[in-house]
Parts: sequence; structure tokens; C-alpha cells
Amino acid sequence: MSALLELQGVVRRYPSGEGEVTVLKGISLTVRQGEFVALLGPSGCGKSTLMNIIGCLDRPSAGHYRIHGHDVAGLDADALASLRRDTFGFVFQRYNLLANATAEENVEVPAIYAGMAREARRTRARALLGQLGLAEKVAYRPAQLSGGQQQRVSIARALMNDAPVILADEPTGALDTRSGQDVLALLKALHAQGRTIVLITHDLSIAEHAERIVRLRDGEVESDSGSVREAPPLGTHSPALQATSVGAWVWAEAGEAVAMAFGALRANLFRTALTLLGVIIGVAAVVTMMAIGDGGKADVVNRIASMGTNQLLIRPGAPGVRASGDVATLSTVDAEEIATLPNVAAVVPERSGSITLRYGSNDYRTQVRGVWPAYPEAKDWGVAEGSFFTRTDLDSYAPVIVLGKTVVRSLFPDGEDPIGRYVLVKNVPFEVIGVMAEKGATSFGSDQDDVVFVPLSTGFMRVFGKQYASTITVKVRDLASIDATEAAIVDLLRARHQTEDFQVRNTAALLETVSETQNTLTLLLGSVAAISLLVGGIGVMNIMLVSVTERTREIGVRMATGARMVNILMQFNIEAVVVCGLGGLLGIAIGLFTAWTLGHFGISVAFSVWPPLWAFSCAFLTGWLFGYLPARKAARLDPVVALASE
Repeated sequence: MSALLELQGVVRRYPSGEGEVTVLKGISLTVRQGEFVALLGPSGCGKSTLMNIIGCLDRPSAGHYRIHGHDVAGLDADALASLRRDTFGFVFQRYNLLANATAEENVEVPAIYAGMAREARRTRARALLGQLGLAEKVAYRPAQLSGGQQQRVSIARALMNDAPVILADEPTGALDTRSGQDVLALLKALHAQGRTIVLITHDLSIAEHAERIVRLRDGEVESDSGSVREAPPLGTHSPALQATSVGAWVWAEAGEAVAMAFGALRANLFRTALTLLGVIIGVAAVVTMMAIGDGGKADVVNRIASMGTNQLLIRPGAPGVRASGDVATLSTVDAEEIATLPNVAAVVPERSGSITLRYGSNDYRTQVRGVWPAYPEAKDWGVAEGSFFTRTDLDSYAPVIVLGKTVVRSLFPDGEDPIGRYVLVKNVPFEVIGVMAEKGATSFGSDQDDVVFVPLSTGFMRVFGKQYASTITVKVRDLASIDATEAAIVDLLRARHQTEDFQVRNTAALLETVSETQNTLTLLLGSVAAISLLVGGIGVMNIMLVSVTERTREIGVRMATGARMVNILMQFNIEAVVVCGLGGLLGIAIGLFTAWTLGHFGISVAFSVWPPLWAFSCAFLTGWLFGYLPARKAARLDPVVALASE
């Protein structure tokens, strides 16, 4: 028989305080293909340490260990993992099954890391369980199985990748006599098929089932009965002495990692819910705050845009000084001179105040504006019924009036047509000649339709008294030349007034400034809300670190069955990403619902696709970043240390 496993002068030392403890003292041993070898010895003689080295779970401190003639000393962690996956099948004394996985899922674990397709490994796992008498138990979890049944699941897992070497560490130690005999019978059957069996035991009666007994004492080989017979070889099976490239299987294993992540999260729903909560609150806060910020911005921008972005607003008072009371620095003559400038499409001086109107027995107090006939053109505000007053009405001081929709509803509650009716303004009858189109409320809640319009000349004589304008609105023809027109108006008024006792506001520039300011405020709101997302990410990291600590044995089992560092890293990192991804989706839903609810209470909100996408991307990235440290810690665990954890 050819040499399958060969140990020469293998020494294993462990640090102990300031010194070292030598557990194996120059072990030399050859196991040939097809042998059934029992390593027999009392507790503390180094049996398990030797088994860990044979199974590539541990490395020797000195000496050489070869598999099919290849020295494993120079192999990296992933190459050793490939050896464990393809060459060895482990049967542990304490079974080492994944508590939250079914029997079928436990058996499938080695095949996952071998890249076997899901249906293929499911079929093979069920076939193996059926051969071991567990066909009816495939959906049972370890806690629902007896000790003998759990050990059979462990044996099925060892056979999943058709490993040529079975390493059984005290496989009957936790079983009753009958179950122990069944397990030994299974090992014999596997040996009869040509597999190499290495059995560790302290019981001579168990060791006698093997065909070769190697006695160990105090870290040395005390005796070796030698090979008895040549078993039929299973065939050369050493496919994993080289590291395997990760590129071919990364997408398939990512999908498996996602499935395992959901399984792990379902296993501890309360902890998962607490972890999700931090992410949900962070994402929901970001989405809600951004919706409120965008809503406020949209309201302000719409209000300015409703006046027209091709307008210049001239107000009394020196620049930088807020005018208060009646400031009489603008006149209608100023407006007439401005109208002669190039690029001026319309000019409207305006004076406003409050007035009480009466129609029949109905009194209503509203705002009155004295304007020029070009007002509808300058303000882009049309007339719904009747007509606006004309230049003739302005020049003749005509007592005519145009009503806003709200005023119409208040003075004519029965739906009477107001056109041609007369309303009293300071006991002077004014004929209603038109009704303005409905404008609606502003972002601040004021009703733009609660207003009436009269010719400015009539207003000066009948309503306001003093003849000056409170504002002059200028509409330009070419928006591209609005700055030049503004400069011309400033020069004109300076020359007329011999001082700068006025202010000119460019609505286009004002709109841009307000938009920039609102963008800054929205970003500030989003940044403040993002802090809670950061806190949620730190919570995810803490929970994942706890999870790694609690699942150390599971990590050891996965490594023993062939998981490479990248597999463990991917699994735990994807768990964090899944948590944050789920939290992100729930947070987006809650944030949108909260914003929608606030909108129904009168708070301005605006929805767009970018804030939810941004929030979800941040949540996803948070999971990836904050999940990396716990995942790296898990991936760097020593398989032997992980398996030994409680």
C-alpha cells in the first residue's frame, strides 16, 4: 500500500507562562491508503493534538508532515482548508453540529465550500442520511435527535465530499453502548469500501475494532501493531494541495452566504430586531428629514417662481436698510421712466393696504392693491371671469374693481355672478369688472386669493390718500440681459433721486440664493440624521462581535469542513450587510410613511428617489464597513482554538 499520511519527527509545543509545554515529542508515523488505524492512549497523551495535525487543523512546531508525499508545512491557511475539505472527513466526539441547521443542512456544509450546486448537494445529503437510517430525520435539528442519530449526521457530513480519509475523534465517547456499536459498524463499512480510517480512543475494546493499533504515551509512540491486511484502495484523492482561486465561485458563494446569513438572523430574532432598530431609525430619520427639507425648499422656490423669474422688484429704502412705515421714495413717474428702458416688457407700480368691502348685508375685510393695467402680464396671473381694467380706466380714475376668488366666495356666498355688481369701498360704489384666476395659498399659509385690485390712480384718490408706490415690478423681455436691465434701472433712479434711496431685487438671483440656502439646510438636516445611522452602524459592529464570540465553535466546525478565510469573512460580513440592508429597506418605508403623514398635517414635504437611494446606500455601506472588523476577527480564528471553545 502507498503512504498516504507520513509524519517524521513531529513535535508540538504550546506556550505556557514564560516557558513551553511539549505535547508531541518527535512522533513518526506512516498511514497507508486503505488502513484502519486506532490511536490508543490515556487522556493527556497527545492523541487529540496528533489528530489535529493529521487533519490539518493544527501545524507541527517541528518535524515534517506529508500527504501523498507533499509537505504541508509551506501551505497557507486556504490551502489547508482545501485539504480539510477534499481529503478529510471529521467525526467528532461531541458531534459539532450546527444547532440552528437541520440534519440535511448540516450534512451539506462541506459541499457548500466545495462549490457543489444546491440541488446536487441536497440530493446527496438526503441519500447519505437515508443510507445511515435517517431518511425521516432530514428536517430535524440536532436538539431533536438522539446522540447516536447526531453522530450519524456527523458521519454523513464527513462523507459529503467523498473524503478518502475519515478522522474519528472518540466517536463513541458520548454514546450509549448500542449507539457506539452502530457507529463502529459504520466505520468498518466505510473501511471496507476502501476509505482510510484513523480512530482516536482511550478504550482498548474500541481500538480492537481497528486492524492496526498505535499506542501513545506521554507524547510518543509506545508501540505500533503494524498493518494487518491490504484494503481495497479508494483511489488517489488529493485534489487540494494547491490554493484554489476565489474568482470562479465568488458569486455562487455570495448567494450561499446570503442564505446562511438569513438563517443565522432567524436563529436569534430578538437580537436581530435590536440590531435592525438602530439602522431603521437612522435611515428613517434621513429619509424624513430630507423630505421635509426638500418640501420647504420646493415651497419657497415655488413662491418665488410664481412671481416669475424674469422680474425685478424695486422697493423704497436705502440698500441694506429694512424699510418700515410709509417710505415715499418711489412714484409713478419713476415707473413711467423705467418703462422707456430697453428690454422692459411691462412695469407695474403698486400700493397696498387693508379695506372693508360691503355687498348687500355682507361685510368682508381684505387686502386691496392699486396697480397698473399691466399687472396680469407682469405677474403671470390671469383673469378667470370678466376683464382687468384698462389704461382708460387708470387715466379716468374709474371706480372699478377686480376680485380674488376668496373675496368672491365671501361676498357672494350664494353663487351669484359678481360681474357687473357693485361693492362699497369706503361707502363708494365700485363696479366689479373681473375675477382673478385662483392662485392658492403660499408656503406660509397666506391666501393669495384674498385680495382685490383697483386702478392705482383710483386707489390714490379713494383709498390710500398719499400718492407714492410701495413697490414697482419690472418684467424683462430677455432673461439673459436681466443684469444689464437692473444696472440701467439703478442708474436711472440714482439720477432721478440724486441718491440711492431704493432697493432692486432680481428674482432670478433671489431664487438661486434661496435654492442654495435650502440645499445647505437640507444637507444639514440629512447630516444630523445620518449621525443616528452611524450610531446604528456601531451597534451592528458590536452585535456582530458578540455574535462571533458566541459562534466560535460554529466557525471552527465550518473551518474543519473546508471553509477558507474568505468564506468566513464573506459569511459574517454579508450577515452585517443583510442586517443593514433589511434595516435600510424598513427605514425607507417608515421614513416615507412618516413624511407622508406629516404632509397630511400641513408640513411641506417633497419626495424624490435620491434621498431613499442615498440612505439605503449609506446603510449598505455601513453594514459592509462595520461588519468587516468582526468578520475579519472570525476569519482569523485558529480552527483548533475555535473547535475547543465552549
